[in-house]
Amino acid sequence: MMKVSWSRLMFFTMLIFLLALAACGNGDTSDEESTDDSDTATEESADEDADESADTDTDAESEPQVTEFEPAFPEQTRAPEVETEAEFDVEVVVEGLDVSWGMEEFDTNRLLVTQRDSAELLIINLEDGSVSDPVEGTPEVNNEGQGGLLDVTIAPDFDESRLVFMTFAQDIEDGTVTAVGKGVLSEDEASLEDFEIIFQAVPAYDGDLHYGGRIIFDDDDNLFLTTGERSDDPIRERAQDLDAYLGKVIHITQDGEAVDTNPFIEDEDALDGIYSYGHRNIQGVDFHPKTGDLWIVEFGPQAGDELNIIEPGSNYGWPIVSYGIEYTGELINDGISEHDAHGFVEPVYYWDPTSAPSGMSFYDNDAIPEWENNMFIGGLAPNYIVRVVIENDLIVGEERLLTEEGERFRDILVTEDGALVAITDGGLIYKITAAGEGTEEDDDAE
Repeated sequence: MMKVSWSRLMFFTMLIFLLALAACGNGDTSDEESTDDSDTATEESADEDADESADTDTDAESEPQVTEFEPAFPEQTRAPEVETEAEFDVEVVVEGLDVSWGMEEFDTNRLLVTQRDSAELLIINLEDGSVSDPVEGTPEVNNEGQGGLLDVTIAPDFDESRLVFMTFAQDIEDGTVTAVGKGVLSEDEASLEDFEIIFQAVPAYDGDLHYGGRIIFDDDDNLFLTTGERSDDPIRERAQDLDAYLGKVIHITQDGEAVDTNPFIEDEDALDGIYSYGHRNIQGVDFHPKTGDLWIVEFGPQAGDELNIIEPGSNYGWPIVSYGIEYTGELINDGISEHDAHGFVEPVYYWDPTSAPSGMSFYDNDAIPEWENNMFIGGLAPNYIVRVVIENDLIVGEERLLTEEGERFRDILVTEDGALVAITDGGLIYKITAAGEGTEEDDDAE
């Protein structure tokens, strides 16, 4: 009897052990599928956007990192993947253009669109897909490399002044600069009249990379301009110099003068127009609809693309610190990535591997309520549009849209009626709208 009882005891003991081992294995699998503390924070958040998108525990980025840097805080990189629940329609409204770089809605569903290499300004009708003849009177540009006719915006009082502002790469003595000019759109919309250059981001450099070139008006009707540091070593080091407009956010009036509240206006050794510095190549800029903060997105080197909130007078660290590495694979400045520890502003978010971020826009509309106050960024390589969900200035989710299109998305715009518009290097214009947004007439036409 004792022998039988002992055998049974050993049997049940082994059975319990095997069941416990299997349970531990399931738990390990679950842990491997979770990401980091940002997932938990997303799930517990009371924010409506985060609640809607917290049913995933995978990163939006599926590719491995190319660096070994650790983020300064969990939400600084590789955010959880989110997915839009609302249905939406995607339409190519225009094709056959050249490299389309910047755009602005100047009338309902009508856009001014720049063609980078040909230096043409076109008028695009989103309702019927029509494309105007090139507007006459645009400036001469240097279109080598990344140069050409870049961004475009309109004056806040455009209905009265009809002023159009553009950025472009300009030839001057000793090289090229990022320049800003303005002209009056004629009543027949055929030409820009009295075009004049109001600002040049000196010093000139004999290179064809990293012009920056995004412009946006603030609430005081002054312009913010972004510039690149011109890429090459050692000229890129001038991003740290206050006597150069390279690698900067610049704040100027409509006449190209420094805004008198700029942070270095009293510094005799600094250029008056500088607002922030230590940037690499800023390709996107917009104001957060709720907070009013100025956000920018800038190219890193290999990895380390940054999303930053701009504070006046602040230094963002390039090229002293970076979450990226050289294209050769070598470390930058011995591989210093921590910004705050060295006196620089930490990026709100960075990408590793690269997303090659270009133009961006906040979704300040209720046509797709799920997207309200989300940020949309054009991706050049890989080819997609990035939707960024923000909570308390932290990135709590990312979604990659139009990943199968194979297009380099250069700029993003939200129209007055809530359409998300994207232009591409391949000459296409996409329009994304809430499903069923078309009118009865549109439906009949389809």
